[in-house]
Amino acid sequence: MKEELFVSGRINHLVDPYLNIWHWQIPLYLFLGGMAAGILCIAALYYLRGREKDYYTAVRITPFLAPILLVLGLVALFIDLRHKLYFWKLYTNIRLQSPMSWGAWTLMVITPVSFIWSALHIRDIFPRWDWKYKWIYEIEKFFNKYKRALAWVMLIYGIILGIYTGILLSAFNARPLWNTSILGPLFLASGLSAGAAATLLLSKNPAERKQFARIDLVIIGIELFLIIHMFMGYLASTQVQIEAARMFLGGDFTMSFWIFAVILGLLVPALLEILELGKVHIPAVVPPVLVLFGSLMLRFIIVHAGQVSRWLY
Repeated sequence: MKEELFVSGRINHLVDPYLNIWHWQIPLYLFLGGMAAGILCIAALYYLRGREKDYYTAVRITPFLAPILLVLGLVALFIDLRHKLYFWKLYTNIRLQSPMSWGAWTLMVITPVSFIWSALHIRDIFPRWDWKYKWIYEIEKFFNKYKRALAWVMLIYGIILGIYTGILLSAFNARPLWNTSILGPLFLASGLSAGAAATLLLSKNPAERKQFARIDLVIIGIELFLIIHMFMGYLASTQVQIEAARMFLGGDFTMSFWIFAVILGLLVPALLEILELGKVHIPAVVPPVLVLFGSLMLRFIIVHAGQVSRWLY
């Protein structure tokens, strides 16, 4: 048998496998976008159900965070772009088979909607607010007239944005860890949990806080179910996905994922919320802050670990 040795000096991080193509900007955007989606979905849902007075903070106050989060997320995306001057080309066509195209157009809709929703409630925070120009009052009057339709748009595109933050990753077949349909629902649930946590932080109404603690408990349960189901899917799949799962089951990401994302981000806040509902005094800020921390860590760990996972073992 004749053996041949091939030696290549090629190393191009844009062609060959490279572990750090996506840095902190992408998981930060996924977190901010998911949280904004959760806030807007909750606000729209309770407005459409006619519960605006019962959940005043969730419908009128917390949504002021959404445009800020979306703008910061877009800034993070812009920083990550290699050819920053050509970002506008995403809006010269619509490609239904491209997750990037879906994301770009979803953000094009949901971002101005979040600003409009906040503008309609700006007097709830600043009672003496004056737009100064009559034409702005006319626009405000128009959107107040069709506020229910606006809420439907906000709800639908909020759900799309929340799911998209997971689909953006799962569409990459070359990364076994990301190649699962669970990421979309998981990131949506995580975003809804972060949205509920934001309301818990801002609300001063005990009844509203109690209701959102219950909501967050249900969402945390859904997240845990999806995480377990995701790993069951990996372990019942191909060898490369089994190896991807092993990174979290004794591998390099075991400690960070299970401690930061699951225990501190899901189990501990769930336990604290149960104790709080049982009338045990718990510092109000602790459970929602842990939920937000866990939501952020989930995305950072999944994005980084996904880039380590590969088809060659």
